[in-house]
Amino acid sequence: MQKSYVYIITNKNNSVLYTGVTSNLIKRIHDHKIKKYNGFAAKYNCTKLVYFEEFTSINNAISREKQIKAGSREKKEQLIKSTNVNWEDLSDDWIFYFD
Repeated sequence: MQKSYVYIITNKNNSVLYTGVTSNLIKRIHDHKIKKYNGFAAKYNCTKLVYFEEFTSINNAISREKQIKAGSREKKEQLIKSTNVNWEDLSDDWIFYFD
């Protein structure tokens, strides 16, 4: 079964939060880091992965994404701190190999 992910990325100052959903977290984070798409995340230099959840259903991931996006900044910060107190880049040690 295909896994799906909800993730939160931020910029180096942790001042902007972007919440997204994907079926390939490693590739999607790589795309953010190289600013592959000209969107909100690229505009605000959101390249640091600070939170993610894994799902077995894309529909559940999308529902969770909507729930997170509907929450306040404070709720998102609490969510991040629940698993990543220091707001470290969870993808720092990932190796990206894509053609």
